[in-house]
Amino acid sequence: MALFTASINSGSNGNCYYVGNEKDAVLVDAGLTCREIEKRIRRLELDIRKVRALFISHEHGDHIKGVEVLSRQYRIPVYATELICRHGRLNIDDDLLHFYTATQPVSIGSLSVHAFPKLHDAADPHSFMISDGHVNIGVFTDIGTPCSHVIGYFSQCHAIFLEANYDEQMLAEGRYPFHLKQRISSDVGHMSNRQAAELARTHRPPFMSHIFLSHLSKDNNTPELALAEFSGIGNVHISVASRYCESDVFRIGASAERKQKNKTVQASLF
Repeated sequence: MALFTASINSGSNGNCYYVGNEKDAVLVDAGLTCREIEKRIRRLELDIRKVRALFISHEHGDHIKGVEVLSRQYRIPVYATELICRHGRLNIDDDLLHFYTATQPVSIGSLSVHAFPKLHDAADPHSFMISDGHVNIGVFTDIGTPCSHVIGYFSQCHAIFLEANYDEQMLAEGRYPFHLKQRISSDVGHMSNRQAAELARTHRPPFMSHIFLSHLSKDNNTPELALAEFSGIGNVHISVASRYCESDVFRIGASAERKQKNKTVQASLF
């Protein structure tokens, strides 16, 4: 058994993540335009017709920009909470809108999606773990600090898209105004490289094979700094999910193979 996953984009300019198997797939967030998501999925030789659901983590624009058009274009059901829909002013067709509840798994074909609350400055923020009953893949972005929910689900994942938003020194010395620096570094802001690495070192299960560092800040981080913070964490593939393009497609399973276009590949770092 295996799941295939890819980052369609990861960053404040738009977030979208794909998880699926040979029959069914889900998207987490749709922060790019429908046309751009279509184009990137096509380039990866994935089939958007296999996407059975779109799960929304929270109402910020970099997570919902393409939701309405994508859902209508392909008749993809949207799973969110009432607060996310209200604060995001989402206009989803009634027959396509479903509400999820934290810690209650949602069955999507052969997949199960587990939503759980997290600390972030949004109306009703959640992260997700997607499972086929054998392999678990997490999408853990836009997190201020790891709470018990984050730690508990992290310890179950074989692969994870993990928030590593900023380098603490770059943020402190950067051009952002003080109030914005305080917001980013607060417990309901974003997770730093150091915090993400501490979570991985302390709670990574022995079967976790892939960590995709995600949602890197354009102004307060670099891929090199994020990767350096994770140095010394052995027996796991660590790469950066780009804010400029889609990643490769990774096969997460017993052999933890990485595939793109039916070939074994190296991960794109930037």
